Amino acid sequence: MKIIICGAGQVGWQIARHLSGERNDVTVVDNNPDLVRRATDTLDVQGIAGFASYPDILERAGAPDADMIIAATHSDEVNMVICQVAHSIFAVRRKIARLRSQSYLDAIYADLYRRDHMPIDVVISPEKEVAEAALQRLAAPAAFDTEEFLDGAGTLLGITIREDCPVVNTPLRQLTDLFSTLRAIVVGLRRDGQLFVPAPGDQIFPGDAAYIFAAREDVGRTLEIFGKTQTKKERVVIIGGGNVGLAVAKALETRAERVRVRVIERDRATAEHAADALERTMVLNGDGLDTAILQEANIGRADAVLVVTDDDKTNLLAAVRAKELGCPMAICLTNDPTLVPLMGPLDIDAHINPRATTVSSILRHIRHGRVRGVYSIGDAEAEMIEAQVLSTSPMAGQRVRDIAFPEGVLVGGLLKNGKYVKPTGETRVEEGDLVAIFAMADDVPEVERLLQVSIDFF
Repeated sequence: MKIIICGAGQVGWQIARHLSGERNDVTVVDNNPDLVRRATDTLDVQGIAGFASYPDILERAGAPDADMIIAATHSDEVNMVICQVAHSIFAVRRKIARLRSQSYLDAIYADLYRRDHMPIDVVISPEKEVAEAALQRLAAPAAFDTEEFLDGAGTLLGITIREDCPVVNTPLRQLTDLFSTLRAIVVGLRRDGQLFVPAPGDQIFPGDAAYIFAAREDVGRTLEIFGKTQTKKERVVIIGGGNVGLAVAKALETRAERVRVRVIERDRATAEHAADALERTMVLNGDGLDTAILQEANIGRADAVLVVTDDDKTNLLAAVRAKELGCPMAICLTNDPTLVPLMGPLDIDAHINPRATTVSSILRHIRHGRVRGVYSIGDAEAEMIEAQVLSTSPMAGQRVRDIAFPEGVLVGGLLKNGKYVKPTGETRVEEGDLVAIFAMADDVPEVERLLQVSIDFF
């Protein structure tokens, strides 16, 4: 495919990194020559320095024969103009835009994206994606990472292994014998900073980060087996009342089980907007690093704190201070992947990477075959891919043990006729099944090949 990526920031660079490694013809456009140079020096891509909304720049980037354009600049308006120009002048078939402003995302404007008036095929909202990720973290507080697959029937859990984990030093193949009815598979392990797909004889050690794919009904039991306890989150403090914090607070207000939420926001105008938009939530105007404000929010009695300001370092420090004041669980947002190794030493329980969630959303709409979901793991080190098995797929009709998967690939779960199935070597993959596959980044192209024969994503 010939793909133009507009915007060479963190999201654009990561998308280019994924796609250029999969034999796609990728061109990156940005008005910052340094960012373009970084992309062309480190990736197998072409680069154009200039304003991506200008027709002559898009023409230089190859828009006349492009299959897809991804508008991921920092400006919503520029992204929309890029899609309009790509459609009206160059007839680019597939147009994806990243939009942040809630005004553009409100339902009253939804039809605009389905007409020629505003020809955007897919709208990606980073704030919406991050808010959903935050809600998932709160739903599974014992995990540092969570994502749902297979129409909600399967869940990927990221769990840090402690000394008191009951299955420490146990070969993975023995877990099936010990817990024969447990529908869960360890699909990935991170040890000493390296992520890999474990073999059946591998053991789990304290300090490992385990990625486990489990049936939704077995999530609680899975967490217990791996030394985690589930507790209800009845009191939540949110630090940051912007789009993400407001979306999470609204969602918590609508839950059947009552959750008491308090929001702390430093900017007065933003705090007043949040207070007007929320019905049962108390909004405090103040600094989330201020001990007095945290105590006013009753942080010591809260079950969890979610820190989602627009400053990474503030998020880390606020999370640490909240735990110091007695909050048992802290989740924070961080854009900078180099800060993630600090989470453990700082005793921060989970983090959300907006870049990773946005990249995952965009990849979901790019993958070949009947790919329904893609979740980027770590610093784009691996992916969890959900797809429907086509009749043309080399997997169709084959037993799992007979499919030529690379070493860096494991099937985490299947959905057959609406029923969740834990895969074994004898499980037969049929046409129409939904499969969830964990794949290291280098093995993603081979997974795509196995999912289909004819390449047609439209």
